[in-house]
Amino acid sequence: MSTYSTPVLTTARLVLRPLTHQDAPALFAVFSDPAVVRYWSAEPWTDISFADTAIARAMEAYRDETDIRFAIELAETGEMIGTVNLHHFFNQNNRCELGYALASAYWGKGYASEAIGAALDHGFRAAKLNRIEADIDPRNAASGKVLEKLGFRKEGYMPQRWLVHGEYADTVFYGLLRSYWEERAAQEGTAQGGAA
Repeated sequence: MSTYSTPVLTTARLVLRPLTHQDAPALFAVFSDPAVVRYWSAEPWTDISFADTAIARAMEAYRDETDIRFAIELAETGEMIGTVNLHHFFNQNNRCELGYALASAYWGKGYASEAIGAALDHGFRAAKLNRIEADIDPRNAASGKVLEKLGFRKEGYMPQRWLVHGEYADTVFYGLLRSYWEERAAQEGTAQGGAA
């Protein structure tokens, strides 16, 4: 069985690192915000014990090396502003699912794309994945734009798949293959090389 450790990754503006117990207040701030969980099939957190439980689960995943779960931290200030994770690994098929959440105060600044891109690159290069999947509520247009910007392709639609805050919600499925990711990286390298 494959195992998946969570390293520390750095980007131009961010540090992606394992969650720690000290992250509980920041994690609670993210997931207690109704705007963040608007399209999730869970209610906003109402007590910091939810954060403690989530971190305990992350710690277990780190020990078992079953998921890759990152805290997203601003490199300049050390503030934790969200999470990104690769989870539900299907080892036989070299695929997994993607999850992410970002504090609403940091939306629209490119942080989600930057963090998710680093996690995806790690998944394809270090974890040797062939496919990463995501599913979102089609009303969550901003999330769809982030996924498409990173090379994900729409692959399917399932009506009324989730019960979200008392109403049935649809799902749009996205997939990203390693070949798409490598092709995108090659195109970006060519474009940057041509501009120099």
